[in-house]
Amino acid sequence: MLMDPEVWVAIAFVLFICLILYYNIPGMALKALDQRSDAIGRELEEARKLRAEAETLLADYKQRAANAEIEAGEIIAQAEREAAAYATEARASFDELITRRLSVAEQKIKLEEEKARKQIRAKAAELAVSAAEQLLQHKVTGKIAENTITASLDRIKKRLH
Repeated sequence: MLMDPEVWVAIAFVLFICLILYYNIPGMALKALDQRSDAIGRELEEARKLRAEAETLLADYKQRAANAEIEAGEIIAQAEREAAAYATEARASFDELITRRLSVAEQKIKLEEEKARKQIRAKAAELAVSAAEQLLQHKVTGKIAENTITASLDRIKKRLH
């Protein structure tokens, strides 16, 4: 019986099991597996926390992006309103400037017309006085003629000026 290989295999197996139990190899294996399991659990918990944090950050960034879009839209709308107001103001200012310049030009034209009329009247008066003077000098003579001519010329000058 000691010569049977099965007996020696059984004895070796029992000795092997005893050595394993003596050195507490199953406990060490369980301890290593427990440590590994705890590490995996911690990593999973950390991953859950990171995922929750990432989802919170994503929601926050989406909200910020939406707010930024709304704010950008408001800024654009405000800029458009200001540009329209500025354009309206510029148009009104330009129209006012044109009106003022047109008014000044019309006043200048009226002044020049009035000046031309006065010059024409003055020239006509001078010609009339000169013509009357020449006619009266040739036709009327003496002291009466001189007094009449002077009085008439004075009246004509007063009426024409």
